[in-house]
Amino acid sequence: MGNTEESLPCEFKENLAILREIPFFSELPLDALKVLAYLCVREKFKAGDCLFQQKDDDGRAFYIIAGTARLQRQDGEIRWELRDVVPGVFLGGLVLLGKARRLFSLMAVSEMHCLVISREKVAKVIEQFPEIMPRILKAVLESVNGWEKRFLAGSDSSCRNCMEKIGVSLV
Repeated sequence: MGNTEESLPCEFKENLAILREIPFFSELPLDALKVLAYLCVREKFKAGDCLFQQKDDDGRAFYIIAGTARLQRQDGEIRWELRDVVPGVFLGGLVLLGKARRLFSLMAVSEMHCLVISREKVAKVIEQFPEIMPRILKAVLESVNGWEKRFLAGSDSSCRNCMEKIGVSLV
């Protein structure tokens, strides 16, 4: 892709800048990031739209550009409203690496604009640039370890039930 960054279309440059900021992709070589930025799509969602549904395997990851979504979990008749997701958050990176049923649903609270990346598009980039896979796996490992460190730092160690359920970094 011999273009200089200055001559690239505006949306493409914005997608590239976003991908550079997402830890999942930030260590990838520029050529791979450019292909991925080209393959990403931007989608709009209205308040009440479902970005993804619990138990589905849609193979899509979302970067929230604008708007707010709410992460939910359904357990039988009980719906848990877990937290709001705001601009600058990237969700779903693990589903880009393989089949995985969602454990949560994500519903738009307001009008939203998202950068959406599909498993199929990421697979095409990995096929074209196989050397990026170790970098992606390193980013996933760092993300999981970072999450667990933050959880441990912010949790009450006297909560035996909480402490018995941690250890995702041991997987």
